[in-house]
Amino acid sequence: MYLRTTKRRNADGSEVRYYQLAENVWDPKRRCAVAKVAYNFGRADALDGAVIRRLAKSILRVVGDDTEALLVDAQAEAGGSEIHLRDSWPYGALFVLEQLWKELDIAATLSAAARNKRITQPFERALFAMVANRALSPYSKLYCWEQWLREEVFLPSATELELHHLYGAMDFLETHKAEIEKAVYFKMADLMNADVDLIFYDTTSLHFEVDEEDEAELSHDGRSYEPLRKRGHSKNGRFDAPQIVVGLAVTRDGLPVRLWVFSGETNDVTTIEQVKTDLRGWKLGRCVFVGDAGMNSEKNRRTLGLGNGKYILASRMRAGDEVTADVLPRAGRYHEVAGHLRVKEVIVGDGERRQRYVVCHNPDEEKRQSEYRTKLVTQLEAELATMRPGDGGHTKRVCALIASARYGRYLRQTKAGELRLDRAAITEAGRYDGKWVITSNDDTLSAEDLALGYKQLMRVEQCWRQLKSGLRMRPVFHWRPWRIQAHVSISVLALLLERVAEIRAGDTWRNIVAQLDTIKVVEYERGEARIRQTTEVRREVEPLLRKLGAGTPPKLHSVTSAAPNIEAASPAAHTARA
Repeated sequence: MYLRTTKRRNADGSEVRYYQLAENVWDPKRRCAVAKVAYNFGRADALDGAVIRRLAKSILRVVGDDTEALLVDAQAEAGGSEIHLRDSWPYGALFVLEQLWKELDIAATLSAAARNKRITQPFERALFAMVANRALSPYSKLYCWEQWLREEVFLPSATELELHHLYGAMDFLETHKAEIEKAVYFKMADLMNADVDLIFYDTTSLHFEVDEEDEAELSHDGRSYEPLRKRGHSKNGRFDAPQIVVGLAVTRDGLPVRLWVFSGETNDVTTIEQVKTDLRGWKLGRCVFVGDAGMNSEKNRRTLGLGNGKYILASRMRAGDEVTADVLPRAGRYHEVAGHLRVKEVIVGDGERRQRYVVCHNPDEEKRQSEYRTKLVTQLEAELATMRPGDGGHTKRVCALIASARYGRYLRQTKAGELRLDRAAITEAGRYDGKWVITSNDDTLSAEDLALGYKQLMRVEQCWRQLKSGLRMRPVFHWRPWRIQAHVSISVLALLLERVAEIRAGDTWRNIVAQLDTIKVVEYERGEARIRQTTEVRREVEPLLRKLGAGTPPKLHSVTSAAPNIEAASPAAHTARA
């Protein structure tokens, strides 16, 4: 049923309008829908508009939508009052994030954990606010509470949040992290039909802008936390600053499975045992662990192989071991694989010492690396030509060239201390152009499958870029170990929501947000009523909402009094929820 207007033009050229209550009915003869009039209200100029408004209000009250009835009532009382637009806030992206938050059962899992501990604090709302802030406007928790929630976003459910609720929610998340991660993983895997045959794992480092390392062990909620901020091998070149090491396991599609936070002095190869132990019992099926060369050690291979575990690991090519001596020089024909990739399988040893390797080769990458090295050698020759005889020893110029990460590997010093090109090193470097070597204990996978499986390890690299750049996982403003771990967990939850949205929409999160930001909530006054309402969804945004499975945003949010003594409301204040 709907109210429609019909028109009739008189002989004198005047036009008369009529109001009718109609519905569309399918006509099998005409094979289309036709309008069937259920009731005629009469001529529009002879009909009292207040009668129609009272009828609409009474219908809405009968069906139970009191808020829309209030809107009709307010419009009826306002009559022809002027509309005063007060404010507006972007709403579409936040609405989608909240729908995904509920769909992945994150809200239900957090609420259940709080009920079990008889916690009445609004921790679920606080955690969603921090996760949404990380995905849309990533700054500090203080900024999230003081600026973002109050002025920049429309989230009425966060009205009662105080700053201590945010910090308390972080402590709550860290205390229940294991059970929350497991519950969210199972829901995500089922909802997204995630392929968990391959689990990709990698680590990165996050440095802190402090001088001193953590020394003392701290306790919280009955648990002891070792010092986290330590100096170690930095992956972003900040060897001068304390850091933490973060490990992340993701699926083939880049969906986060679980994260780990280690002390900054932790080596990559020492993290595998804990990772495998923590993932045991997660029903990952026929899981193949994929890691880079930093994870490859004899101990890790034994650990990963326990319980019929399978792995795909990159191997160092210049370590002087059997890969350098036996695998790379082994003769054999490469097999072509799609995407400018060739593979060659090599078996070393027999029995228990049998090790399966796959040599991968990209001709395009070989050409690029060769051309780049030729360019460096040309620059070196020009640099050496400008040096006078006797410019050797420990001069500043010589030391700078030798210490250079670009040039030093291709130089050697004579007994007199003069620099020369190391032709043997240049030739040796050419052996590795466009090549990488992987090893595996899974004989059911072909060499092509192993190579393509390992190439997808870039998914973790993409996640690191998204966490560090888009989600701004650092700088970290916390110093307590449990708060640091909770901050990383919040960032990864935001990454999970973004990745689900990206997979469903087939687009980047940045482009998704740009489209969703056209959906806004506006606040305006008409007569004595202050109304908050969602703008019309643009036609080009409707398909995106369908892909995301978020539904249509609610049209009306609140109708309140606009009396002069009521203070101008922020998005999170004075809101009568529908």
